[in-house]
This record gives sequence, structure tokens and C-alpha cells, in this order.
Amino acid sequence: MPHSIRRRADPSGGEDKEDKMQINDPIANLLGDWSVTLTLPSVILRVCIALVLAAIIGCERSSKRHSAGLRTFILITLASAIAMMLDMTIIRNTMIGVPLLSAACIIGTAMLSGNSILFSSRSQIKGLTTSVGLWCCCILGLAAGAGYYTLTLIAFVALIAILAVLPSAEIYLKNRSNHFEIHLELKDKMYLRDFVTTIRRLGLRIDDIEQNMAYTGSGLSVYTITLTIDSEELKKYKTHSEIIEAIASLDYISHIEEMN
Repeated sequence: MPHSIRRRADPSGGEDKEDKMQINDPIANLLGDWSVTLTLPSVILRVCIALVLAAIIGCERSSKRHSAGLRTFILITLASAIAMMLDMTIIRNTMIGVPLLSAACIIGTAMLSGNSILFSSRSQIKGLTTSVGLWCCCILGLAAGAGYYTLTLIAFVALIAILAVLPSAEIYLKNRSNHFEIHLELKDKMYLRDFVTTIRRLGLRIDDIEQNMAYTGSGLSVYTITLTIDSEELKKYKTHSEIIEAIASLDYISHIEEMN
């Protein structure tokens, strides 16, 4: 049974503008007609799907200690699913043909998730992936609320793969790149010249040096430095971690790490 959305007849007396947007959903076909229409069992099913999928994504985010955790992802997905079901009911029973609640839900989620993006004292952007993940969960909830079960599951698998699997590949590619950025803490600014000289001897090129003013008064000279590997030997044999480990052995360096 194809999944359909219907509009009411034109009240002006013209032809019936019943418009069917048919989507062949394999899971809906398998479950039967009850899963397509908005009945109590289908509402419970859609809410449960939204809750379970959001809980899995929320657990993945919480396990990595991100700002938005389990409850946040569940609440946003649940609210989106409910908003979509309310919109479907309103569209069917009134002359309103625009899913206003769903649109408001998307806008509200975008505003909330935007607040989770932070700029750290090390000039790094934090929470961007979590912010986008919340927005994606909102869309996932809308799909579940609309009863597009197959689309919801496909989108969920893609989303969880992006969040859980791709970071390892991203780290590998970054560690093999010829360009990287470091957070450097020197015991005194007078050692900056010695550091630059050492870096050049190692076969690295400094593309940019920016002093981090957030550490003013701490007694440390802190910099964000962009480096490029020029030496062919370093490109072939050394990873970023090994290069940073070698640099960290210098006596005048208080702390050094690669920035994400």
C-alpha cells in the first residue's frame, strides 16, 4: 500500500483538488495500512522509532563527552516527530496547507544547536559536529513522524556511520597531511626565536604564528602555529604525533599539542 498524503477539496466549488503524493515505503507495505494512517498504534510506533534511534545517537555523542547528550537528542527528535504528526492532522482537517509546526521545529533546533558551538581559549571551534547532529536528528524525527519508516532507518544508518566511523578516517587523513596546526606554550617569549630556528632545521615551514592573548598574565607565552612539512624524509616516515613528540623534548617548551 503506497504511503499517501491527501489535501481537502477546494471549498470554492471547483474540482476536487485531492492531491496524492505517493511514496512506496517497503516497511509500511510490510506492516500494513494501519502504519500509514494516523491511528493510535501508528502514533506509538512512530514515537518509539524516534525515541530508540535518537537514544542510540545520543549515547554515541555522550560516550565522547560532547556538550549535547542523550536527553537532548531524544527530546529534539521526539518533539520533531510530534510536530510532524500534528501538522499532518492540521493539514487534513483544516485549510492550512503548510507544515508550520515542523518548520518552527527546524528553526528552533537550528537556534538551539547554534548555541552549542563554542570557541575555546585555544582558538578552536567546539561543538560544531554536535550542533549539526542535533539538526539532523530533528529531520530524522520529522521523517519518523511522517511515517516514512524506510527513509528514517536509511538516514539513521548514514548518520550513525558518519558520527561513529568517519572520525577514525578523519584522524588518519589529518595525521598524514603535510599541513597541521599546533598549540604551543613556551616558558618565556624569548624562546620563540630558538623554537623557530629548531623547527626550520627539522624540515618544517612555519606558515603562520598567532599569539593567544587568552593566556596573558599566566606567565606563559602561548601561540597557535600553522606548520607545513617540507622535508621529504619527514613526509615519508613521520606522523604528526611523532613530530610533536620530538619537539616536546625541547627544554623551553612547557606544553605542545596538535589542534583538531
